[in-house]
Amino acid sequence: MASMNQKLKELVRRVEMWPDEAQEELAQLGLEIEAERVGAAYHATPAELAAIDEADRSGIATEAEVATTLAKFRRG
Repeated sequence: MASMNQKLKELVRRVEMWPDEAQEELAQLGLEIEAERVGAAYHATPAELAAIDEADRSGIATEAEVATTLAKFRRG
C-alpha cells in the first residue's frame, strides 16, 4: 500500500488535469482543513460572502441563520 505522502503526490498530478473551478474548490478545502489544524480564523471567500448576502436579500435564510453563519466566519 502506498504511503499517504505518495497518495497525495499522485492526487496532485491528477488534479492538474481537473477544470480550474474544481482545483479551486480543492484548494479551498485544503486551506480550511489547515486553518482548523493550526487554530487559525477562517476567512470566507468573496463567493461565500456573496452567497450569504444573496441569501439575506432573498429571504432563503432567516436573519438568525445569516447571523449564525457570519459569526462562524468572524471567529478567530
